[in-house]
Amino acid sequence: MEDEAKQLPPGLTQEECPQSRPQYSIPGILHFIQHEWGRFELERAQWEVERTELQTRIAFLQGERKGQECLKNDLVRRIKMLEYALRQERAKYEKLRKGGTEATEEEEKPPQFEADEMNFGVFQGPGNAPGPVLTWKQGRELLRQYLQEIGFTDTMIDVRSTRIQTLLGLQTSHSSTDGHPAATPAAAVGAVNGKANLDTQKRVAKKERVDVLRDAEASVLATFDFLAAEGAPGSDGADEEDEDDVVMGTPGVDEMQPPCTQDPEGTLGLGELAGLTVNNEFEPQSKDLPKKWNAKYTLRSHFDGVRALVFHPVEAVLLTGSEDNTLKLWNLKKTVPAKKTAALDVEPLYTFRGHTGPVLSLVMNPSGERCYSGSLDSTICVWNLPNCNVDPYDSYDPGVLAHTLTGHTDAVWGLAMHASRPQLLSCSADSTVRLWSVGDQPALSETFKFDAVPTTVDFIRSTNSHQAVVGYSNSDLVALDLETGKPVTRYETTGCGQINRLVSHPTLGITVTGHEDRCIRFFDDATGKQIHSMVAHLDAVTSISIDPHGLYLLSASHDCSIRLWHLDNKTCVQEVTSHRKKFDEAVNDVAFHPCKPYIASAGADSIVKVFV
Repeated sequence: MEDEAKQLPPGLTQEECPQSRPQYSIPGILHFIQHEWGRFELERAQWEVERTELQTRIAFLQGERKGQECLKNDLVRRIKMLEYALRQERAKYEKLRKGGTEATEEEEKPPQFEADEMNFGVFQGPGNAPGPVLTWKQGRELLRQYLQEIGFTDTMIDVRSTRIQTLLGLQTSHSSTDGHPAATPAAAVGAVNGKANLDTQKRVAKKERVDVLRDAEASVLATFDFLAAEGAPGSDGADEEDEDDVVMGTPGVDEMQPPCTQDPEGTLGLGELAGLTVNNEFEPQSKDLPKKWNAKYTLRSHFDGVRALVFHPVEAVLLTGSEDNTLKLWNLKKTVPAKKTAALDVEPLYTFRGHTGPVLSLVMNPSGERCYSGSLDSTICVWNLPNCNVDPYDSYDPGVLAHTLTGHTDAVWGLAMHASRPQLLSCSADSTVRLWSVGDQPALSETFKFDAVPTTVDFIRSTNSHQAVVGYSNSDLVALDLETGKPVTRYETTGCGQINRLVSHPTLGITVTGHEDRCIRFFDDATGKQIHSMVAHLDAVTSISIDPHGLYLLSASHDCSIRLWHLDNKTCVQEVTSHRKKFDEAVNDVAFHPCKPYIASAGADSIVKVFV
């Protein structure tokens, strides 16, 4: 203590001497740590808030970008659909104009347009005549009118183009200036905005209305730059020259645009718009199209028009009836390669001879052991089907013709087989409908006489009832009770044409009819009211068939086409033209296979086509 007192300055005590070092204590240290921890937590909370805001902004921008991509994809689907429909209509027109003949490769090419027509085809280089350039300007003005009609004003286009540039990071000053085209779509859009001269870009950028014009053009063109992956080699120069013409035509730009020459090899332009064409040059990718039915088998053994056909319930076997008075049995598994075509020829397994007139109608029983044919000779023949693997050159078997049903006095136009009972319905030109019991010993059960001529008949298949639907030449449609022989329902068919074919839906209580007036109509079996009507073909509808699941409808017509319809929305899914006209007749019958992916069409040209 004495030594410490000696070290103190004179006049100061130990308590009055100032501390030379800070004094640390446990409470002070804890207070400091708590203060620093609080500051750290505050900064961390601020960082979390900023991070959340940035993530929200990123999500918003990604959503906008996704929306733009969805809009783009929707537009390209619409354009592809329109171009495909246009090609199909042209091909169909050419085939019909040539009398239903199959179009060759030269005939399927689109017609060439003149230079002064409204053509959005592939443009040539800048050395061409001013005709294509004028057409291009007219097309661009037409696009502007379309955008204005749907509400896309210049202000909205400017805002949308700014958003797109912000999302994709596009800058007009980043365009390629070394004389080579850019390698990315972003650089392509930058080149569209103008890259002829760097000084010119800086001057034009000072004018707000020029920026709006360029942004609007970039926004519109960026929407269509995906239509074709490759542009024509000579199209870029013409497109770039036209782009400069549009900018130079703006008031206030001509006086500050220096004279410059365009190098065709140093420009990129709008070559992607070459895909927007009304010529059939843009071919859609096969993966974008739904799966189609394609012709695989061609059956050529008949000597006259084929009137009727029916598939075996289980096997890949087809039975056809012709105007040459014969029926033929075909095994689709036994094929012979055809000459010069992708289709396969099939030789008939067996030829049924027993009618003295053309075969008009065919049905097969559910087991596939027997078939029934109606003919112009007023008879119905009952045939025992031979084995599907029979040798085509075996000797004649007289037991194939089991019975001949007589009773009609005129042509038998239609036959229908019940799905669960051994009953056969037939309608004839003698104004009668007859019900046959087709067990071991077929016999006539009932005869129903009418004033009009019945043309087609079918059992009501949605319910296991004793009712049938009969269509007449005077367009009447009647549901008939087979036990009492009295009409149950008269359908509303006023003003309709002759009914050529009717079919009852397998699950729904509706009846579908094909008429001479080119229409297909849908009727409710319970009320008899017409549900829907549509013009299905360019000529009379000759036959219709519904697939076993009840989802699709197949129709045939004398316009040489068969069409596949979706029953939910009544839209045409596919159209196939595969038969030639003969005496103003084309396709007489169509059918679905009950359990295999086959459809078949019978033509007046004596050919049967099978599609898979």
